[in-house]
Amino acid sequence: MSTYRLDKLFNPRSIAVVGASPRPGSLGLTFLRNLIAGGFQGDLFAVNPHHVEIEGRPCFASLSALPEVPDLVVVAVPPERVLGVVEEAGEGGVSAAIVATAGMGYGEGSLGEQVRLAARAHGLRIVGPNCIGVLAPRARMNASFAAHSAKPGDLALVSQSGAVAAGLVEWAAQRQVGFSAIVSLGDKVDVDFSDCLDFFSADSGTRAILLYIESIDNAQKFMSAARAAARVKPVVVIKAGRHAQGAKAAATHTGALAGSDAVYDAAFRRAGLLRVLDLDQLFAAAETLGRQKPFPGNRLALLTNGGGIGVLAVDRLIDLGGTLATLSDRTRETLNAILPPTWSRGNPIDIVGDAEPGRYAGALEALLADPDNDAILILNVPTAIAGASNVAAAVVDVVRRDRARGYRQKPVFAAWIGEDPDSARVFDEARIPNFATEADAVRGFIQLVRYREAQDQLMETPDNLPHDFEPDPEAARAVVEHVLAQNRRWLDPLEVDALLRAYDIPTAPVILATTPDEAAEAAGPIIAEGGTVAVKVLSPDIVHKSDIGGVKLDLTTEEAVRKAAAEIFERAARLKPQAHVTGVTVQPMVRRAKARELIVGLADDPSFGPVVLFGRGGTAVEVINDKALALPPLDLKLANDLIARTRVSRRLKAYRDVPAADEGAIALTLVKLAQMAADIPEIRELDINPLLADHTGVIAVDARVAVAPETRKGSGHPRFAVRPYPKEWERTIALRNGRSAFVRPVRPEDEAEFRRFFEQITPEDLRLRFFAPVRDFSHTFLARLTQLDYARAIAFVAFDESTGEMMGAVRLHADANHETGEYGILLRSDLKGLGLGWELMRLMIEWAKVEGLREIEGQVLRENSTMLDMCRNLGFTIRIDPDDPELRLVTLPIATIEEPGKLAQPA
Repeated sequence: MSTYRLDKLFNPRSIAVVGASPRPGSLGLTFLRNLIAGGFQGDLFAVNPHHVEIEGRPCFASLSALPEVPDLVVVAVPPERVLGVVEEAGEGGVSAAIVATAGMGYGEGSLGEQVRLAARAHGLRIVGPNCIGVLAPRARMNASFAAHSAKPGDLALVSQSGAVAAGLVEWAAQRQVGFSAIVSLGDKVDVDFSDCLDFFSADSGTRAILLYIESIDNAQKFMSAARAAARVKPVVVIKAGRHAQGAKAAATHTGALAGSDAVYDAAFRRAGLLRVLDLDQLFAAAETLGRQKPFPGNRLALLTNGGGIGVLAVDRLIDLGGTLATLSDRTRETLNAILPPTWSRGNPIDIVGDAEPGRYAGALEALLADPDNDAILILNVPTAIAGASNVAAAVVDVVRRDRARGYRQKPVFAAWIGEDPDSARVFDEARIPNFATEADAVRGFIQLVRYREAQDQLMETPDNLPHDFEPDPEAARAVVEHVLAQNRRWLDPLEVDALLRAYDIPTAPVILATTPDEAAEAAGPIIAEGGTVAVKVLSPDIVHKSDIGGVKLDLTTEEAVRKAAAEIFERAARLKPQAHVTGVTVQPMVRRAKARELIVGLADDPSFGPVVLFGRGGTAVEVINDKALALPPLDLKLANDLIARTRVSRRLKAYRDVPAADEGAIALTLVKLAQMAADIPEIRELDINPLLADHTGVIAVDARVAVAPETRKGSGHPRFAVRPYPKEWERTIALRNGRSAFVRPVRPEDEAEFRRFFEQITPEDLRLRFFAPVRDFSHTFLARLTQLDYARAIAFVAFDESTGEMMGAVRLHADANHETGEYGILLRSDLKGLGLGWELMRLMIEWAKVEGLREIEGQVLRENSTMLDMCRNLGFTIRIDPDDPELRLVTLPIATIEEPGKLAQPA
């Protein structure tokens, strides 16, 4: 339901507390008192059939007895009464309810599930159960049982834990940090993280969003909302349970290495969220984001009156991957003129222990003017010579003068060691982030740097995939279906070989032998050419072959092969008597003296679905535990980012007499695996270990694949947290004059095509499309057109079949509730009259119907008669925009279109 009716939750006109009570310490009394003390300006009602008055206010017997229907109901009654209250509220037209009651249970048949279903039937939004409530300071609403209210501000906090939410309220009260809202989700039977992300990302009063997460129930919904929110404002997340042992039962190395928290980390990274590890870091993020906007650059200058504390700050900066700024020659000369000769003459700028306010001010002015740093951290160790609060006042005075100049403001952070309250007050009033320790201050700086870097990465354009990569998903699917038809889970090596070859992943050839003599015969040609042979047991019941001695390597004669095969058969029969042994496989030993052993694979997470793994391979893979994860689908840029997050990535570079490994081939292998996961949802686990990589490319030496029937249905891959490229929407369309166009969904690497396309559009056509002259097609502008979340938006791009040039595009972006989509269309100015616009609009309408949207809408300039005529012929209704008479609002109810593909063009 997403943002539906959430405006009534965070800005209600009236509130009823059901379960209000005069009993001291009761939830009902606490809610009522907090709402009164918070200064809620709307109508406030107490509901309890056993009282006529509470806190000087009349008390009503039921919701139906109220003089009006409240927007919001707070439910503080015993568990057995909650369902009845929710049903009454829903039937009466209440928009939202906060259910504080605990003990409702989970899952089918529980009271919590009954409450969810009852609320959903009436469109009633539920926060909770088992939550401390909601605070909306701008609305002067404290509908919670937190000990204190919150100050108005521009941070939104969404917490699964009521204790964490209450703790942040207490912390913020001491630090003068304000919030746009604080939400305790509790059991989140309805309103969840995704709903709040969608709401606060569109809320002009919220500048950053803080999340405390214990679990995600709907990964697809969360990833879609998180990616959208992170593109417009900072989102900071802390995830509890980082060391849960969720991977113990995994059968493959990849599954064991994945682990639940590592998958969450990959998801947060993919969405562009800033992850912190504990409440201290979350508090530091709140402090920083509450006062400082993200900024370009990562070079930090340190100004201090103590050399030791400056060195500690540098150590922390380097530990966290930060960059220490240099001093320009001009700045060094300025500092030489105003500082004592004993100053450090470098960064950190140690202005000596007897530094008074004037010395701090002069040095800060020089650093603010220095182009060789991007931010400044000011450190102060209290001395008897200069009062800490006086120094703080001097710093604030300089910063305010700098801000008044009007150009880009350089960020300034402060750490007054000892947490002087007077100094903190001075910095709070000036909205300068200030911390009690140098470590916290450096972390706050790094958090902003990391957030901006994440935003830059979200906007990067990936490389094109090689044109010669043409997988054969039908051949791969046939292999998997054959295994499933036999009720098997594991593919045998021959089937694995076929699967990998279908996706053009190089692999050593595999030959099946059912007797020792067959094994010797199969090895003959390999040995005759000077090669050596590996023999391995082949059994669906023996996954880890080496555990029973089922692997024999470096065999150089046919007799050695015969003997090895016989030993394998004997050991399998003795150690695994219940196992069905098909035979042994014979493979040439792959010898690449300077190759690196890697592991690549797929694992299946219960929350986020398939994940791609990369790391250092070999027999000690779990012990080394050098790995990184990413959510598919992948492009080459994401694959290279995945590689770079491991320690083994450094070994891929050239060193001594070892040439660099072909990282492009490694990245492409990861992309191929991600595509395989998208095409074949039945694959549950896959690992290639080792994948040998050197300067000549890669080759898979050993691989295991597990499959299971796929029962879930949905658009694209039913279990992908990020919806993959919808290849099923590719098609060729016939145009007038015998021309044809290839139409497909837009891809991130289409940025260059769009740039060339816009160069062929007349200024007038651009004005009609964007309602204003457009001259600058920046990377950011184009990235927003080409980098789509296919779960929320689509753009179809048409290419001339004969020339390959882009001819036009149509896009449709669904709202957060996935009910209404806003469209836009643009054709190349010299290609009008071919019927391309009609075909693209028809395809867009078809997509909207398949996706379940209820309505398509758009805005068209009054003078754009061609577009208005097409809309009219397609069945859109057209009316004047009440906010702008020069615009026309066009809407099309999707339900009225039975078969969009059969809409006939007008003569």
